[in-house]
Amino acid sequence: LTSSPVSQPTTLRYPPLRLRGGEKSQVVSQVEECFKKSFGAEPDHVIVAPGRVNLIGEHTDYNDGFVMPCAIDFHVAAAISAAEGKTLTVAAQNFDGEQSKIELGGELKKVSDKTWSNYIRGVCKILQEDKGYELKGANMVLGGNVPQGGGLSSSAAFEVATATALNHVCKLGLRPKDLALVGQSAEHWVGCNCGIMDQYISAQGKEGHALMIDCRDLSTRDVSIPKGAAVVIVNSRVKHQLAGLDSEYNTRRSQCEEAARHFGVTALRDVTSETLKAHADELDPETLKRARHVVTENERVLEAVEALQKGDLKRMGELMAASHVSMKDDFEISIPEIDALVEIMSAVLKGEGGVRLTGAGFGGSVVCLCPEAKVEELRAAVAAEYPKKSGGTEASFYVCHASQGARVL
Repeated sequence: LTSSPVSQPTTLRYPPLRLRGGEKSQVVSQVEECFKKSFGAEPDHVIVAPGRVNLIGEHTDYNDGFVMPCAIDFHVAAAISAAEGKTLTVAAQNFDGEQSKIELGGELKKVSDKTWSNYIRGVCKILQEDKGYELKGANMVLGGNVPQGGGLSSSAAFEVATATALNHVCKLGLRPKDLALVGQSAEHWVGCNCGIMDQYISAQGKEGHALMIDCRDLSTRDVSIPKGAAVVIVNSRVKHQLAGLDSEYNTRRSQCEEAARHFGVTALRDVTSETLKAHADELDPETLKRARHVVTENERVLEAVEALQKGDLKRMGELMAASHVSMKDDFEISIPEIDALVEIMSAVLKGEGGVRLTGAGFGGSVVCLCPEAKVEELRAAVAAEYPKKSGGTEASFYVCHASQGARVL
């Protein structure tokens, strides 16, 4: 995957400057200032799109299952103004205003320098070449504070911000769902065969809510997060560079597909725990474990919806704990450092909320849903205990709240 232009130091340990209501965040101010410096005028429009974290529902998306992410208040901002001609000139605020020119109207190809611009090129390609929309010339600056490499979807926020900005300036009339699909297709074009979750939640998040997504028909359900609850994300700052890591993911996907074929269904979404138990001896042990994770994880997502709507953080915590055990033992995508974070944070929570690995696995981050009153105790415990179990590596600690999706300010 090419570099995203929203990278930030992974040692960030303070809450983000939140973007709520009409408040202008530091990110927006920096992007506006970069626009004035780059183009000599104020931008006509400013758009923001958030990063995300998945509360529960891991490796279920490509099995036609359920996921439940929430948008977070780390975000990407796009400042844009229409310009004469058919050139889109883009500057990356996080890369000191480095510019790239994209000639619209003709065939768009990826570039080997300024690779961050390939995300914008991808969005433009999907809109004009695949969807048939006419794009107009514009000047645009993008920047953000979505931490890169922590599994918070900086690239999805970047794509959705770009698509939303072009939709607004070129008056395309696309809905948030459409913009999410454009962003997903752009990411595929860049080179990452992602599911729909990241772009969907960035485009359609709702303040104070998670979004339960049915990955089969793309229907959604807003799920309120209890008042006084914080979303804490802790990046282990460990990413195991396993030889053939892509093959590890591909093998798991193939095993899931093999299990679905065995049961004569389109995807594991259509298999229940009871059916799996009754026919467990018909699958090889490893395929059975992979299938069991997906089947039980789908059930946990549906139960998590009910728990959150009741404001039951205790039950939500139990479901998150079970999800982590399943990823560790059945899907086998956790690592010792992640397990250490879960252990440290669970000892502080004492049943008031939950913590689990979030994202693809083999490193990355954990997500914790907990009372705001627990945040500082969690921060202190992670700072004191994690380096002892990680060979001295310090974790990055982020405090977030469920935020609104992409919008024009």
